[in-house]
Amino acid sequence: MGASRDRSVTGKEGDPANPRADESGPLGAAAPEGSSAEGESLAFEPWVRLGAESPGGLALPSATPGPDTLYAPRGVWFDDDVLVVSDSGNHRILIWHGIPDRDGAPADVVLGQEGFQDEGPGLLHLPTGLAVIDGRLWVADAWHHRLLVWDRVPETHATPPDRVLGQADLGETDPNRGDEAARRDGLYWPYGFGVVAGRFFVADTGNRRVLGWPEPPLNGEPPTWLIGQDGWTDRGENRGGDVGPTSFRWPHAIAGDGPLYVADAGNHRVVGWPDTRSACDGADPELVLGQQDFTSNGEWPYGPQSASMHRFPYGLALDRGTLAIGDTANNRVLLHRPVPVRGRGIPANAVLAQPDFESNGENRWDRVLPDTLCWPYGVHLHGPLLGVADSGNNRVTLWRKEA
Repeated sequence: MGASRDRSVTGKEGDPANPRADESGPLGAAAPEGSSAEGESLAFEPWVRLGAESPGGLALPSATPGPDTLYAPRGVWFDDDVLVVSDSGNHRILIWHGIPDRDGAPADVVLGQEGFQDEGPGLLHLPTGLAVIDGRLWVADAWHHRLLVWDRVPETHATPPDRVLGQADLGETDPNRGDEAARRDGLYWPYGFGVVAGRFFVADTGNRRVLGWPEPPLNGEPPTWLIGQDGWTDRGENRGGDVGPTSFRWPHAIAGDGPLYVADAGNHRVVGWPDTRSACDGADPELVLGQQDFTSNGEWPYGPQSASMHRFPYGLALDRGTLAIGDTANNRVLLHRPVPVRGRGIPANAVLAQPDFESNGENRWDRVLPDTLCWPYGVHLHGPLLGVADSGNNRVTLWRKEA
């Protein structure tokens, strides 16, 4: 799956009107093409495609699902041994035991359906974020308003989950356990989650908040910390007022390795705290990406974009000093290296799937190619590989960093 580097990666300089944005943190100055400010390459090339082919036109989903098809996937996660995908439109999870190294490789296991040809909501309804944590598979079963946990990564089809978070049992699927108000022990469209510095966080999107636990809650424990709302029963967008430093519209993804990052998609930004303790203690974030300050949430869909603008950033991943942002409505992935901790509007160092920082077309307003994207939702970084849930193209693409 070859692709010319000048179309998939650029290190074009960030927004000249906002080269630093905030002197208190990293300067975030853009690096020369294909490199980072620390000298390590940010040049990724498409490597493996799972799901729909790249026919040149619209990549339509298969009429009948199978082990090698995807329909609007929204999540991808992998390590050295296993790859898992939220095949959201087919309401299922696909598992590959081993990292696929060829296009169209079929999955080994399906969860949420009895077999590969089955479809429709059942155990799962629009699964989104997912990860393996300490050997357990966690899945954000978003439209059932819960997280499901398998104590081991399943090796057989339709294996039932061992644990549920956000509902009393597997038979319950109402938002906030049937209450109109938010609840401490309830969830409403939980799209993402993550472990940062040992603490477990959930992006409780429909309640416009982030919930925190001191460790992954294996027995349904209620959260310890509340971020983004004043009280456990509140659920208003931006706390019922204007956007502010610690308000959310649609928090969607969590990432971090000490600092905590939240993709606040509805406010077209990513916010970050230098550590989880300050976030859990109610301190304001010290980083905002995608906006020039903490009280703005504008987007500009009809004109040129820049290295410091976001439109519905649903995806977020961090690994080994690189931060990847799925800038969904701009049909691109933005890369930061070094990872900023403090500052405002810091421009990205590189962009994938667009020829430059100004462009934002679906598949570059052209054909479906190995190095184009259409509404990338989930992103994941591990070692030299970047995974992208290319939702609008009904596929997942694995990109490999050039040596």
